Amino acid sequence: MSTVLIAPLDWGLGHATRCIPIIKAFRQLNIKVILAAEGHQAALLLKEFPDLTILPLTGYRVHYAKSRLLLLFSLILQIPKLYKTIKAEEAWLKNVVEENQIDLIISDNRFGLHHPVVPSVFITHQLIIKAPYQWVEYIFRRINYYFINQFTACWVPDMMTNPGLAGKLSHPSVMPKVPVSYMKLLSRFTRVSCATKYSFAIVLSGPEPQRTILENNILIDLEAFTKPVVLIRGLPTETEPIEVPPHVRVFNHLDTIDLALELQQADYIICRGGYTSLMELLSIDKKLIVVPTPGQTEQEYLSELLMNTKRLLRISQSGFSLEDTYTKAQSFTYSKMNIDQFDVEQLKALLLNLPK
Repeated sequence: MSTVLIAPLDWGLGHATRCIPIIKAFRQLNIKVILAAEGHQAALLLKEFPDLTILPLTGYRVHYAKSRLLLLFSLILQIPKLYKTIKAEEAWLKNVVEENQIDLIISDNRFGLHHPVVPSVFITHQLIIKAPYQWVEYIFRRINYYFINQFTACWVPDMMTNPGLAGKLSHPSVMPKVPVSYMKLLSRFTRVSCATKYSFAIVLSGPEPQRTILENNILIDLEAFTKPVVLIRGLPTETEPIEVPPHVRVFNHLDTIDLALELQQADYIICRGGYTSLMELLSIDKKLIVVPTPGQTEQEYLSELLMNTKRLLRISQSGFSLEDTYTKAQSFTYSKMNIDQFDVEQLKALLLNLPK
């Protein structure tokens, strides 16, 4: 194997960030890596890997409704556009494989990036896609497995032992027909010991408009909450600063090394409940406060599952207050989680187990 194509989904930054340890592992094996992305995801990957080729690939560009009630309806209306994008991906991939002599394709939740000849791996932690209703969940599973079964294999970023981190999302009773392998947890970060500098590190992420809605609420709150705070906005293409009180430090975006350092200087980390955020932040053993994105049933499920085992504190976005959150966090008893983390040796094992 000489060249691998890696392409993350454009739903927030999480799919791109969790590809970073995969990219690094392939490079440790001296395998050439070509990336495919656009927008914020391409900008993030370019900052991490300025020497790599990033091919422009149109994202799914899913519009995320402000209201939870409208979310499911909004997603259903976008299905024809999504299907058209998936078919365009298939055509795009045929040309890219020929032009770049691709030996392996790694698709993080992009349904159209499978090939009839070149081994194609689909990465997802959601074998089961959570939905507000059981019948909708069943339909989602049938659609999800239809696409997954067109790939050579499926790699799940979770620990093999049930429930792992994602519970029934990654350990369903019914599996796809293609071989499924567990990758362990994907994280960019290495745990370090450092002095405490902030009461809160706030990491914003996820699709718009909910990222901005939470940010605006927090910016108002920071006028009254006077303890030291670092705010990472999750905007890799943004260059303009924002006005904040003197006790607040703001970054539009940080690379992996700087982000890990800032996070580990905080008493508590406030973040969304996206799966990548949970994988990464639990790996550095920090006290997490999760504010699930309204309407995202996956985040609501994961945050409830992990709060029940005391891995994190879950706070609703409705009525969110930094002062109240700080008080609740101080009285919450956190429980540590044993983390099994992906590395180059795990990648070797996954590659050996790929169907020939």
